[in-house]
Amino acid sequence: MPARYHLRFQLHPGPDAAAQAAELAKFCGEASVDEVVLLLGAEELYAGHPAGPAEDLLVETAATALGVLREAGLEVSLNPWVTAGHADRGRADTLGFTPMVAPDGTVASAQVSFACPRWRAWITAHYARFAALGFRVLWLEDDFRYHNHAPLPWGGGFEQPMLDRLARLVGEPVTREQVVAAVTAPGAPHPWRALLQQVWRTAQLEVAADLADAVATHSGGASQLGLMSSTLGVASVEGRDWSKLFQALSVGGRVAHRPHFAAYSDTPGRELSSSVWMLEQQRALRPSWATSEPEIENWPHTAWSKSDTQTWSELVTAALAGSDALFLNLHPMHSGRAQRYPRIAELLRRSRPALDLVTDERADGFETLGVGLPFRQDVAAHVRTRTGGDLAELSVDPGRTADFLMRYGVPVAAGVGRVNALFGTLAWAFTDAEVERLLCGGLLVDGTAAAILTERGFGPLLGLEAAELVGREQHPAEPGPYAVERHQGEEGEIWLSVNTQPALARLSPLPEATVTTRITTPDGRFWGPGRCHFRNQRGGRVVVLAATAPEQLPFDDDGQRLLHTAVRFLEGDRPALPLVDGGPHLVPHLVRTPAGHRLAVANGSADAARVRVTFPDPAPAATATLLAPLAPPAAAGAGRHGSALVTDAELPHRGWLLLHWS
Repeated sequence: MPARYHLRFQLHPGPDAAAQAAELAKFCGEASVDEVVLLLGAEELYAGHPAGPAEDLLVETAATALGVLREAGLEVSLNPWVTAGHADRGRADTLGFTPMVAPDGTVASAQVSFACPRWRAWITAHYARFAALGFRVLWLEDDFRYHNHAPLPWGGGFEQPMLDRLARLVGEPVTREQVVAAVTAPGAPHPWRALLQQVWRTAQLEVAADLADAVATHSGGASQLGLMSSTLGVASVEGRDWSKLFQALSVGGRVAHRPHFAAYSDTPGRELSSSVWMLEQQRALRPSWATSEPEIENWPHTAWSKSDTQTWSELVTAALAGSDALFLNLHPMHSGRAQRYPRIAELLRRSRPALDLVTDERADGFETLGVGLPFRQDVAAHVRTRTGGDLAELSVDPGRTADFLMRYGVPVAAGVGRVNALFGTLAWAFTDAEVERLLCGGLLVDGTAAAILTERGFGPLLGLEAAELVGREQHPAEPGPYAVERHQGEEGEIWLSVNTQPALARLSPLPEATVTTRITTPDGRFWGPGRCHFRNQRGGRVVVLAATAPEQLPFDDDGQRLLHTAVRFLEGDRPALPLVDGGPHLVPHLVRTPAGHRLAVANGSADAARVRVTFPDPAPAATATLLAPLAPPAAAGAGRHGSALVTDAELPHRGWLLLHWS
């Protein structure tokens, strides 16, 4: 199945809409675009929630463009741009909507409360008018959320109608100050936290259901809704239930998902680890009947914001994740003239060979393999804060853990596997029974998780008597500040820096545990163990790191060797994972397909690298394909050297190497 390009493009509302659409249709034909996602009145052309003549003009423009584009053989969807509103940016509400209110009491000028009945009536009618035109998908922008509504600190959700809803659940009047203090208080989560999340979740689901009913009715079932989403940790703070939300948005058993996964502008190639993980984690939470159309963003929308090379690498990343279509933002949002940007068509033409090759492989589906990263969508209901007062402290997901592992060449998968990693305050999210199951397999934990699990009584299964968190500036007179992690290897002692870690766990291991590294002060005095390996009485294997922010440790070859050794220890007598090295930031994505296995490796370094993959057994015979940015796929050699596969060709910056074996 060839790759599907869905191009998002904004038309200028007005009498020349047909001419703009005709030019856009010609461009799409030259660039092999399958679908146009129209924007109207967005960003620079957005003057606030439209109504009256302003809304009429948008509907007329949409109808005109839809006819022209359909006649050209294109599918057409519509992105109405705002739901609650993205950001004030000097705009003011003119329709009498209840404004969003931030945790600190800041009131939005143009962004709306999900509890506002006037806004609910407006948005339902707004989507109903467009649904009657017959678009394939009507998208809900990522402002369909409570967080990230500038200039509100954190976001909204603390309006009086929301507080009134919470008061009914609590059984007494509540103030914004009381609620913020309660839901962010250190210690065991206050009961109000779960109740506030219930209020937010219910309000959002009510709007979603109203929109689905309106779209189904006014389109005769021809149109469906689509949802853009943000990161999962902050959505958990809002109490989002992904299954219920997709079900509420469903029209005739159909819904589309536009997962955010990539940076909006140029970033270092190592950021591909985050992109690969975000797509994998959202795939695990999305129902199988929802289509996935990830967004390759570009902000501000010009070629100066994001290079073609980075755009290409993110297109391949989305294709490798099994996406149904690739949602592209490439033209300047305010341009109105598609043909002014012929190099965008060239980008899409040059990208297609690699994308078609990858998408051809996904017809029969796949299963992602790697170190398991467990997650619960209600994690924010269980997290314990340290300082209080800030909702951002409740936002937790395994993203930083994924970056640490993947940038060192260790593949990961969403969910629970034979070997798992659990870092940070995410350790509060799981029940005792769930933690015990993790400790019966292989488990990698950082210092924060070790301290939490020890506090919860799991020290004997971790191989610890105690684990005390010590902040960077919080140290006793003796022995002094932590600085260096030391390991005695075959080639002598190696040193790794822990100098900039925000905190370390001072570990007190059981006698049966093996201390593999030790932390010392700047003048060489022993501070505490750096890493411990332990086999517990349940048959589980545990590796504990003293570092509380492992992803902030300086990455280097020695750190990679220590991590690979830890993974092999955790796998026990059934090692299975291929581990990647050969250069910095070689990011792996491992899947099992009906035909065997596929390991895709991206080069996140600016320097070319010769990829080396180490297997626990003799390396299998594998075919290798090199996907260089904006170039056709090319066969590559992969020689077997004992348990390793080593490629002949060098993998360029942001290129992908595909290895297949049966």
